[in-house]
Order: sequence, then structure tokens, then C-alpha cells
Amino acid sequence: MDIRAPEQQYNPYRVYTRQEWAHLRDDTPMTLEPGEFDRLRSLHDRLDLQEVEDIYLPLSRLLSIYVDAMQRLYYAERQFLDIRDRKVPYIIGVAGSVAVGKSTTARVLQALLARWSPRPKVELITTDGFLYPNAVLDRQGIMQKKGFPESYDLPLLLNFLSDIKSGRRHVRAPVYSHLTYDIVPNQWAEVDQPDILIVEGVNVLQTGKLPRDGKAVPVVSDFFDFSVYIDADEAALRRWYIKRFLALRDTAFTNPKSYFNRYALLSDEEATATATAIWERTNLANLEDNILPTRPRATLILKKGADHVVESVALRRL
Repeated sequence: MDIRAPEQQYNPYRVYTRQEWAHLRDDTPMTLEPGEFDRLRSLHDRLDLQEVEDIYLPLSRLLSIYVDAMQRLYYAERQFLDIRDRKVPYIIGVAGSVAVGKSTTARVLQALLARWSPRPKVELITTDGFLYPNAVLDRQGIMQKKGFPESYDLPLLLNFLSDIKSGRRHVRAPVYSHLTYDIVPNQWAEVDQPDILIVEGVNVLQTGKLPRDGKAVPVVSDFFDFSVYIDADEAALRRWYIKRFLALRDTAFTNPKSYFNRYALLSDEEATATATAIWERTNLANLEDNILPTRPRATLILKKGADHVVESVALRRL
């Protein structure tokens, strides 16, 4: 899963070792408290003081440069066009496979960015809320492809992002329950003119087929100002997914309301076999066919090793 083949003469990314990237933190202050790490970390993800200092503080510093430059560009363009519209939020996409640690990365970025001076408003939305309800997926015969591009209500997601980018007030997003594994009826998350919006999901960098007539076909990433892809080898992803499944078997799956309650009584061997089958049938297929091909579209790639620690960072050249 190298970023480029050895024979390529031009690499669109500058690749940094962990040590080289950590040096770019400069004097960016640590604003997270030690007790926050557990709240921000998802199951089995690596998040400690060293990871934040070496990886996320330099990224926070870089994002502060990008956000400031984009805001100045927006202001200059509005002056040039002589328009007075609402503020334009900066949108960051976070992509990668199931079990790679997207949620942890998104929450850490939100916490760090929200503590910049003068305290910008930073919101976080996951694309899970834009999945079709299970009843629709069943009716269309694609329940086994939940998380694939076709399982999302793309027009709804595009309308949401368009409203956010245009500065609309009180934009609503559907709410997803990981307990019931479905959209929660008549519940909404409201996003109200944030300074920064983080959008996290497996397929947020997905493209569409180019039309032969040249008409515009919007995709989710059209609304991003910056994007992060979290990368790891398939063997590590498989191991992390199985480990997470076993942990959930002993916790969330024991809830009678859980969609996966039927797995709560499986033995270790049965649970491992079940998790492996789900990984190969759904998550691996989605990774190979849909998620991994979008990696070269990211602004920045965080490459993790087998221990969930980021080993290298690739930043797209301007």
C-alpha cells in the first residue's frame, strides 16, 4: 500500500517520517488535558500524549495556516465581487477504512481546533446519519453493502453540505444509532454556522462517473477545503476489526436493544469466525473497491503501523 509505485518519477506528496513530522509542531501548545484522551479515543485506538504531540499538534498547526489563508481568500473574493454573503465555513473531510481510527482522529482534531484563539466554533458530523434506513436497504437488496457508496442518501448529504457551505443557519443532519444499527426516526443533529466543520466517513472522498455531456456532477469532496485519509495495511485493519468485534460482544452487544445482540453469546472462536466473515464479505470488499482507490485524492495521509501508531505522514504538494 505504498503511496506511489517505485517507477513513478513524480510523487504529488511530500512524505515525512514520524520524527520529521513531529519536529514541525514548533511551539504549538498542548491544549488537551490528560483525562480527555479516554473520552476522545475509540475502542483500541492509540491515543496518548506522545501521539498527540508528534502527530496531531503539527497537523493542528498546519490546519491553522490553511484555514487562515482560505479565510483571507474568501474575504478578498467577496471584496472583488462586491458581495456581502454569510460566512463560509472551512470543511475538513476524514476518510479511511472501518476500524482504522477515523472517529478518534476526527474528535482529536475537533478538540484541538476548538481551542485555537479566538475559540472557533468547530462541529463534527459523521456520514453514518446519511445512510439509508435499514428498511430501504432491505427493500433494495443491499443490506450486506451497508457503508458502500450506494447505501448513502447522496442527494441528502450533498444538500446538507451545500447548505453549510453557503452559510445557512440551523442545518439539520439525520441521527444514526450504533446500538440499533439504523437511522433514529425524527431525530436530528443541528449545525449552525460553524467556523470549521469536520465530516468523517469511509467514503467521503468518493468520486462519481464523469458525464459525457459535461454537466456538473457534484461529489461530497467538492465541499472540502482539506481532507485526511487514515491508512493502514489490510492485515492490521482485519486484526483491529476482529479485536473490536470481540470487545463489543462483551459490552454493547449484550444490550437487548442492540442489533447485534445475537452475537453476545458467541464463544471466542465463533465470534472470531463471524467477525472474519463480516470483514471479508463487506468491509474488505468496500475497502478494495471503494475506499482505498480514493486515498490519492486526500490532502494528507496518515499511515499507521500494526500498533495503531502513525508511522509516516504524506502531505500533498501545493
